[in-house]
Amino acid sequence: MKINAYLKPHCGWSNGVRAILRKHNLEFEDIDIINNRANYAEMVQKSGQPLSPCVEIDGVMLADVSGEEVENYLLSNSLVKPTVAATDVPTNAGCSDDEHAKMATKTIRFF
Repeated sequence: MKINAYLKPHCGWSNGVRAILRKHNLEFEDIDIINNRANYAEMVQKSGQPLSPCVEIDGVMLADVSGEEVENYLLSNSLVKPTVAATDVPTNAGCSDDEHAKMATKTIRFF
């Protein structure tokens, strides 16, 4: 399975996606959309919209998703088996105040 995850370095939603992919021991490319303009542009072009996280699994784009939604997709398409393994962060939560503060110090405007 080829997984490209378009994620922010410090984001509750992005961390939830990472947690689900780790929970199922899936290899994925963690693509930074904050510090690399080309990565952000690629995500927007592929997903047709500007919101993140976006996860591309074997050519199928899941746009603006939580970790919980990614896991539901993987399970409902029999790409992974159910597991009772726990995650180290919430899989369906926005950014904490600390994560927002980290992003604010490195904000890059593309438009």
